[in-house]
Amino acid sequence: MLASSFLRFVAFFAAVLPATSARIVAAASVNPVRLITADAGRAEGPMNRMHDYCVGAGRANEGLRADWQRQLRQVRTECGFRYIRFHGLFCDDMGVYFEDQGRPVYNWQYVDELFDFLESIGMKPFVELGFMPSALASGPQTIFWWRGNVTPPKDYDKWAALVTAFVRHCTERYGREEVRSWYFEVWNEPNLDGFWMGNPEKKRFEEWAPAARAEYFKLYAATAHAVKSVDAAYRVGGPATAGEGWIDETLTFCDQQNIPLDFISTHSYATMSGYLDEQGNAGTVFSPDRNAITSGVQKVREKIIHSVFPNAELHYTEWSASYTPADPIHDSYHSAAFILDKMRNIGAAADSMSYWTFTDIFEEAGPRTTPFHGGFGLLNYQDLRKPAYFAYKFLHQLGGTRLTCPDNAAFVCRDQTGGVQALFWDFTITHPGPSVINQEFYRADQPARPAATAKLDLTSLKQGSYRLLATKVGYRVNDVQTAWREMGSPAQLTRPQVEALRQACSGLPSLDETVSIGPEGLFSRRFEMRENDVWFVELRPL
Repeated sequence: MLASSFLRFVAFFAAVLPATSARIVAAASVNPVRLITADAGRAEGPMNRMHDYCVGAGRANEGLRADWQRQLRQVRTECGFRYIRFHGLFCDDMGVYFEDQGRPVYNWQYVDELFDFLESIGMKPFVELGFMPSALASGPQTIFWWRGNVTPPKDYDKWAALVTAFVRHCTERYGREEVRSWYFEVWNEPNLDGFWMGNPEKKRFEEWAPAARAEYFKLYAATAHAVKSVDAAYRVGGPATAGEGWIDETLTFCDQQNIPLDFISTHSYATMSGYLDEQGNAGTVFSPDRNAITSGVQKVREKIIHSVFPNAELHYTEWSASYTPADPIHDSYHSAAFILDKMRNIGAAADSMSYWTFTDIFEEAGPRTTPFHGGFGLLNYQDLRKPAYFAYKFLHQLGGTRLTCPDNAAFVCRDQTGGVQALFWDFTITHPGPSVINQEFYRADQPARPAATAKLDLTSLKQGSYRLLATKVGYRVNDVQTAWREMGSPAQLTRPQVEALRQACSGLPSLDETVSIGPEGLFSRRFEMRENDVWFVELRPL
């Protein structure tokens, strides 16, 4: 009886664990080893850089703050992000639109200040066109602490004129060739009543959605034509939906009505349910599906390929582990391996995956009162790097040529100097499921259990001396959330506390030494692993 139960146990795990030649699953072994191999002379191709194409931020007006700009400059430098997307470009706090006795008055001064800053650090806007200026709004419905109006325009001709004037102004200020490299995305998550039209009658989604979708398509058509009226080469797209909604409908509408569509955009979060948590109070549950987000991206790509727009780009203009700005998973060491797993397995299926967001300077529910509150950011208020930050930093540090490596939780690359970089991780879902919400599980101490030791074997290296650096992220290693928790979770930080936490997430290598590679061109080293550990290993020629 016991033998039969053991065999069923082994059969179960053989079915659910992915088979891979790079991973040895040895139930009887005390110290299983995971072999990660790469030949420095065998290139798979260029390293896919979709991970650093775009990153998200809360709203445009926050981009006028000195701390926001300081942090964006840092992530631009260390993580390489090239585009940035944010809400609220047309909100009243950006001062873009007024009316004088019914006559439109445009004002671009705040927009210029923000876009000029982006230009100064080598970034571009992924322009989200919304929300509605109150002088042009058809109703009073708003969202968030900063009251973004979510209603359709009271006059579509005036809306189209506003978009045209804005795009023309950008063309005059930054140049036609520059603006041709931008993206213009129509609205944000119109398949949620909180973001589009409101729902004062509290209709069920099935009853609300058809009219809302039709109204959004009216907005999309007017906006797309307005953008293209300035330059037919400018890129416009949508529907910027939550949860990959309305993709088929958008493709069909643009086909049947001959509406321009250069890219599809949508959003996805790795939670079991829910799309909007305006106040950040909802209880969320991390998805137990290892293919969460990944499978959705692949399905949307297939829809595009089989549509009349097969060459349309696919941009996920928001994605993360959770859709709420009060989820401690965002601060947790678990997030780094989660991000890397998605970037590795999504690959070329998306043209970009814009992480939501680069900073905790994010005020949808108003200013937050603690330094670690589960905010979306890669950085917290005090510029402290969360584990998620290092996932993007390490990806950016990979060389431009990807080497063939059979391990499905690793990248091995080489650069133009002959240096080699290996980034590998363990992605284990430790969340127990619906029995506990993220706000309880990831706020508590979650020690990592041992995982298979990683053995990195590199061949065909050039003979000579190299500087070997190995940087780790995991439980209590570049793990600022745990360091803050062990400090007593202070709601307000003193300067010495900030400095102590800065040391806890310094990103300094765990290993820094010189190694000699002989004429055989071999390098081999073992690295101890725990659940959700991340290692970034560099060999720099001396």
